[in-house]
Amino acid sequence: MTELKVEADAAEVGFDADRLKRVDTHFRRYVDDGRLAGWTIAVARRGRVAHLSHYGSRDLEAGLSVEADTLWRIYSMTKPITSVAALMLYERGALELTDPVSRYIPSFADLRVYKAGSALNPATVPATEPVRVWHLLTHTAGLTYGFHHAHPVDEMYRLKGFEFGGPRGMDLAATCDAWATLPLLFQPGTEWNYSVATDVLGRVVEVASGKSLDEFFAQEIFTPLGMTETAFSVAEGDRDRLAALYVPRPGGGLVRNTSLAEAITRPPSMLSGGGGLVSTAHDYHRFTQMLAGGGELDGERLLGPRTVRYMTRNHLPGGADLQEFGRPIFAESSFAGVGFGLGFSVVVDPLAGKALTSTGEFAWGGLASTAFFIDPAEEITAMFFTQLMPSSTYPVRSQLRTLVHQALVD
Repeated sequence: MTELKVEADAAEVGFDADRLKRVDTHFRRYVDDGRLAGWTIAVARRGRVAHLSHYGSRDLEAGLSVEADTLWRIYSMTKPITSVAALMLYERGALELTDPVSRYIPSFADLRVYKAGSALNPATVPATEPVRVWHLLTHTAGLTYGFHHAHPVDEMYRLKGFEFGGPRGMDLAATCDAWATLPLLFQPGTEWNYSVATDVLGRVVEVASGKSLDEFFAQEIFTPLGMTETAFSVAEGDRDRLAALYVPRPGGGLVRNTSLAEAITRPPSMLSGGGGLVSTAHDYHRFTQMLAGGGELDGERLLGPRTVRYMTRNHLPGGADLQEFGRPIFAESSFAGVGFGLGFSVVVDPLAGKALTSTGEFAWGGLASTAFFIDPAEEITAMFFTQLMPSSTYPVRSQLRTLVHQALVD
């Protein structure tokens, strides 16, 4: 197991060391007062790790500390990996961003769109244009999540067994076919809604590449980048390294979530490109450095630099932000001043978002409060790992961004 290590003094890469210590001081309080069990934080600049810290417990009940080799469920931080896989195939000519998804998943032909009514008796109309690959990448396909609890179509997903995950024994192909029987929330390309779109994209990757999603990830992304601990399940011998999953206890403290937490301990029937991976700080750091390096790391190039720049631009129509174009629901990003690229949130106006960051910062996070951001203007990457659901519980992401940027002094 390769561990992430500090590679530069803070001052060498433009940080004030004392100001950078505020990151740990602040987030220790989350553990000390019982809001989080424990965490890992890593901050790098110009490709060199300048700050790395671990604090608290990976398992409160067992009394186990967070360590450098702790395994974390990264949930939706899987989405950028799936998006990179799709863009790798795009670069090879194996798919076009404008391709109808039905070219790869025939059940996605002739979709219907919700118009009115209840989950049990919806009125629908035909889709006026096909769902395309770029709709999946940008969450503008009209798909949804059952856990949103915001729309009759969300309820229809839940009635089919899709809230967190899906029915046991159903593989990715069957899952996509099941989603295709449900109406879209809106006409493709007309709105933004956080959804299972990246899971569908994972199936497109499988068909376009001729490989299962786990094979593609392992052969084309994880092995070249040295991400030896990232997978769709945790081997039995490594389960003591897996952080426990928690939810807030009403009135304070934490409650262990065992039902959802145990899913990662067995190979899944459905390979979720939208939220199925477990990883380590070392491994995900390698992925962020590849992106920060314009698609290349240590001589291994996954994407061309122009492709990385293209996918991390705001692709919402008319340059809109999520506040204008998105539905007011849970997502792994704030909405004001933030657009969306091909797999990432993208800051378009830090002033509108009241965020101490740069235009062009791209990021995403996961359901258990993990997060990363990459600021190309300042050449910064930062990651936060913990295991608290839902990620909207505390403003961890905005606070991490502020605490990292306030420490820059060059």
